[in-house]
Amino acid sequence: METRQEKYINPFTDYGFKRLFGEEPSKELLLDFLNELLAEKEGKITSLVYQPTEHLPISVGNRKAIFDIYCTNEKGEKFIVEMQKVEQQYFKDRMLFYSTFPIQAQAKNKGKHWDFKLKHVYAIGILDFAFREDKPDPKKYRYDAKITELETGEIFYDKLTFTYLSMEKFNKTLEQLETKFEKWLYIIKNLHKLDRIPEKLKEKIFIQFFQTAEIAKLKEAEYQEYEASLNAYRDIKNSVDWAHLKGKLEGRIEGRIEGKLEGKTEIVLKMYQKGFSIKDIVEITGLSIEEIQKIIIY
Repeated sequence: METRQEKYINPFTDYGFKRLFGEEPSKELLLDFLNELLAEKEGKITSLVYQPTEHLPISVGNRKAIFDIYCTNEKGEKFIVEMQKVEQQYFKDRMLFYSTFPIQAQAKNKGKHWDFKLKHVYAIGILDFAFREDKPDPKKYRYDAKITELETGEIFYDKLTFTYLSMEKFNKTLEQLETKFEKWLYIIKNLHKLDRIPEKLKEKIFIQFFQTAEIAKLKEAEYQEYEASLNAYRDIKNSVDWAHLKGKLEGRIEGRIEGKLEGKTEIVLKMYQKGFSIKDIVEITGLSIEEIQKIIIY
């Protein structure tokens, strides 16, 4: 068995994020985080049910939705929670596109007398980068958006909410944390760098979070899956750093990775060979799942 040097898993990996927030034993963690994020403005959530995505409508451009986490609360409201590793040229478009799937799904089996009444849909993005247009404002790390009337600035439609957290710009130290929400952000950003639970974070929910994140508790197969996910994450981050250095990053990674890559086909093949997940390739290249599968197969 390999030596496991870090104590806690990295939440920015696909495996880490799903283990910490997207599995049934972790539901209490997700519930607490969402309540700290939304309860003040949207009301408290008392229960969550994880939802499969395979039955969602796929008629929009014939492209499937790939959600990190998709769940429903006790009022039937829908929540999409995404961990976004790198900046993408059309990231906001993609999140808007994703939000249409749970909206469409509400029409299924309603019958011809359905009055179009919808449940609230929340699209939440935890971002491992800063929005380019807001980088000059170092304190702006949270974004909450609804459809508003332009002249008055008042909310025109309140059942579609987008909330983004730019973790790159959350820079409070342990001593500066004032609220439970800030503690959540600190833990998510710094978990993989810690070797113990800080005294200030020894609350029941956070202790559970740290225990869930312990690498030593992973079975060998789980650890191998985590390592593959971690390597893919590191490759992405290294690629972004390299692309920035060369001035080639324009919302997606199409720059230079060990020499100039010609076209998306070569990028897809190289990423696939390095063990990137289909989801990561979709996010970075902007291609559909079907397009990527055709490249890989042929």
